[in-house]
Amino acid sequence: MDYRKLAQQIIDLVGDTKNISKLTHCATRLRFEFYDSSKVETEKIKDLPGVITVVNNGGQYQVVVGNEVQQTYRAIVQQMGSAPAGSGSGSSKKKQEKQNWISRFISVISTTFTPVIPAIIGAGMVKAILAVLVLTGVLTTESQNYFILNTIADAAFYFLPVLLAYGASIKFETSPVLSMTIAGVLLHPNWSSLITEGQNVFFIGVPVRLTDYASSVLPIIITVWLMSYIERFADRVSPSMIKFFTKPMLVLLITAPLALVVIGPFGTYLNDLVAMGAEAINARASWLIPLLMGTFQPFLIVTGTAWAMTPIATMQLTKNGYELINGPGMLASNIAQGGATLAVAMKTKNKKLKQLAASSGFTAVLGITEPSLYGVTLKLKKPLIAAMIGGGVAGIYAGLTGLVRYAFVSPGLAALPAFIGSNPMNIVHAIVTCLIAFVVTFALTWIIGFDDPIEENEDREESMKSVTNEEVTETLAVPVQASSAQAQAPQNITTSQVPTIVYSPMEGELVELSRVPDDVFSLELLGKGMAIIPAKGELRAPITGEITAFMDSKHAVKITGQHQEEILIHIGIDTVNLKGKYFNSSIKIGDRVQQGDVLITFDMEAIQAQGYETITPVIIVNSDHFSDVKLEKPRNVTAGDAIITLS
Repeated sequence: MDYRKLAQQIIDLVGDTKNISKLTHCATRLRFEFYDSSKVETEKIKDLPGVITVVNNGGQYQVVVGNEVQQTYRAIVQQMGSAPAGSGSGSSKKKQEKQNWISRFISVISTTFTPVIPAIIGAGMVKAILAVLVLTGVLTTESQNYFILNTIADAAFYFLPVLLAYGASIKFETSPVLSMTIAGVLLHPNWSSLITEGQNVFFIGVPVRLTDYASSVLPIIITVWLMSYIERFADRVSPSMIKFFTKPMLVLLITAPLALVVIGPFGTYLNDLVAMGAEAINARASWLIPLLMGTFQPFLIVTGTAWAMTPIATMQLTKNGYELINGPGMLASNIAQGGATLAVAMKTKNKKLKQLAASSGFTAVLGITEPSLYGVTLKLKKPLIAAMIGGGVAGIYAGLTGLVRYAFVSPGLAALPAFIGSNPMNIVHAIVTCLIAFVVTFALTWIIGFDDPIEENEDREESMKSVTNEEVTETLAVPVQASSAQAQAPQNITTSQVPTIVYSPMEGELVELSRVPDDVFSLELLGKGMAIIPAKGELRAPITGEITAFMDSKHAVKITGQHQEEILIHIGIDTVNLKGKYFNSSIKIGDRVQQGDVLITFDMEAIQAQGYETITPVIIVNSDHFSDVKLEKPRNVTAGDAIITLS
């Protein structure tokens, strides 16, 4: 491949080097940030030879090129000339003003809420379990057991400003500890006492509005954004000899009063304004919001704008104990996606599509729709239209019946307990919503059909009928690269006669690639494989071979084995952003390793504390070179257990 040509094509299609504000790369993809995203020609980039796909999510524009990412990255940097990668040129501030403010807002919300999601989802599931226990009579709301469990469930929402302060500090590149300290000021018992007493409060003669910041969203995000500038100011004016003391002191003394006197009340006003707007719409047209969410949720996911609804739903949950912005419409949409995809699974004659649609359709009805959306309905188009119609019809029913969600979980069959609450009919309406969404969408998909992809191997099998076994053997025996030892070996053995075992590189839970929360891996865009949820921060060699790629960030490594199998192991998702922090390794490209050798150690807890998942895909990058890739069934594994067999 001509990497210089590919690099120049990508540069031309993203609006030249002057439009690149940041450029990094991980093991499989180039990661761009642009001054003006309107200049980027995504469809043309997708069509470039050497580009697998494009993913635009979370404020990053990712061009997936697979194994050739390092060569392509270096070629782009070289062609950027004197402008260093990531610097762009000209006035950064001026060019950033051209960015769409909606995109910037969504990027802030996405980055801020991502580390928080596990906490509020976990708390939401505890709430759902409590609802089931109370409904079945196992617990009463007056019991101490209920009180303690309810406290556990409420903690994540009560201290939500502290959790959001951490996420916002990552986005605005400021101190997480100081950010969470400011959130602690807003929630301090002394402040709560002032609210309870209800007396007029002044700070240096300025009246202070007494506001309860528990469970609030916008005040702390705005405060941390302002604090990021205050911290830079404090760093600049503090003498180096005493900066250790003066910098945090100035940050606290300036930011905390501003938060209590100005930013907090302003953020609370915005909170209330948004809540009033949602309630006004619901009072006049209760069917409208669930209809729109049920219909257009797939587009919100694809464009990344689904995050924009999260603060509103969270505010409603914490204020009212239920929400009607996200949950009802998402329930209708998710079940509809599952119905469309399962209809495809039953109707298609393409074996690969049938397998993908069956597995992703099942996960969709449980509440996880990305594999179904990206892998099936979006590609086939007609099933997506059916899902939008079915989701919209079910959304109308949900809105007219007043369906609400009592806990923050991804709506689906697995999360139906989140719809159990004070209204006993609410869960009934949730079930009926699911039935309408599934039946309508399944029937529409079956009736309007879709363009069934031709099985890739059909034509090839016809043409291979006249080829002798000797000819097939000779064709398959030519290696891509051969060491001196391999060159002396007989070259008339087919790869099917020499099965290659790929062993688990770590201890943990072996799962299917569809479980990986990254479409590039879960949709097998880089190749077939499995994934492991690690139980121990140690990565071992899954095969004997040579290190042919190793990231400076130490989170991903590729090994090429003696049968030319190329194994990519990627520790975690988006962990390239850690830049090697929490990873340790002494290996380098060109090293020979034996199966079972320790390659990388990593601090799982620290990585997860930074908001990153540690699920580790093990990918056969050139899986299309093998006639059969047998994957073991999901189970708990130890390092050295067989997980993949190549023929």
